[in-house]
Amino acid sequence: MDTAHTSDFAQAARQLTMATRAERLVAPGFRCPPRLVGVDRSVRRRGDTAVVAVRVRDRPLAAVLADMIEGIIVINGLCSPDSDRMRGVLWAAVTEMTSRDDTGGTVRTQVA
Repeated sequence: MDTAHTSDFAQAARQLTMATRAERLVAPGFRCPPRLVGVDRSVRRRGDTAVVAVRVRDRPLAAVLADMIEGIIVINGLCSPDSDRMRGVLWAAVTEMTSRDDTGGTVRTQVA
């Protein structure tokens, strides 16, 4: 399983933001790590802005992506079936992420 890097996080944040805005939903800001100690994901709202903070260090890329996607679902207050459809849209936006292999090169990995 691929371990996430901050470059993966930044790339995913850009892709998820574009996909969320394309669906006319609120795209939160993303940051890492969460300010709360001991949590993998936190959501903070302040007025019209929202931030999803995710722990990247020592976590699988799929877990980081899942936390980012769930943060978007929470921020937008989506319930089924809208949440299910949006998860599909967001996973499609990050299905092929570029990550580093052990030699420092790049490989295409599929996350889903």
